[in-house]
Amino acid sequence: MDEKIRNFKDLRVWQKGLELVKEIYTITRDFPKEEQFGLTSQIRRAAVSIPSNIAEGFRRRYSREQKQFINIALGSSAELETQLIIARELNYLDIKKHDSLMEILDHICGMLVNMSKRI
Repeated sequence: MDEKIRNFKDLRVWQKGLELVKEIYTITRDFPKEEQFGLTSQIRRAAVSIPSNIAEGFRRRYSREQKQFINIALGSSAELETQLIIARELNYLDIKKHDSLMEILDHICGMLVNMSKRI
């Protein structure tokens, strides 16, 4: 079961990041309309940044650059975590959905840390 990774789309962490983005877009549709250019936009941009930086790092030629983009993805995940806490505190997210998103985010972060160690 040793599958060859040919591009970033073969990376499980990128796939998980994309799943998270889709989930984030779904849940933020229900946020108050006055948050469209505020918290909703911030949350969506932070979520999109995770798989985007994984993809960009994959295409870089040097391991130092690859690690830099993994670290940027980790930074975006910390941003997203903070923003989801804020959304929960403002009652835009119920606790069950919040905890589910945090679990996915923690899993992605663990995968990113492991990826960085292997480079």
